[in-house]
Amino acid sequence: MSKTSEIKFSVTLDENQIPESISWHATDAGLEKELDTKAIMISVFDTESDETLRMDLWTKEMRVDEMKRFFHQTIVSMADTLQRATNEDQMAADMRDFGQHFAKQMMQ
Repeated sequence: MSKTSEIKFSVTLDENQIPESISWHATDAGLEKELDTKAIMISVFDTESDETLRMDLWTKEMRVDEMKRFFHQTIVSMADTLQRATNEDQMAADMRDFGQHFAKQMMQ
């Protein structure tokens, strides 16, 4: 038995096509309503081109210190995903080490 799950992003743009607000909802997340966010990074693997396609959006209200934190946490979570998906323990550890270096340098 298969099941379909949906993830929805809503982006409100200003007259210059710059995001003013971003919200999201996932049918399987147990959420009653859409949640607001200041940034999203979406990566999808295109099987036809064998390439990763990306979409990065952030609102005008996202502060630089928040963006730095967002990047640091993304690097660490990518290491966790790499480890779960490939069992590449050493490479995941190396990514976590880089994440710590990144945080130390960017959060000064």
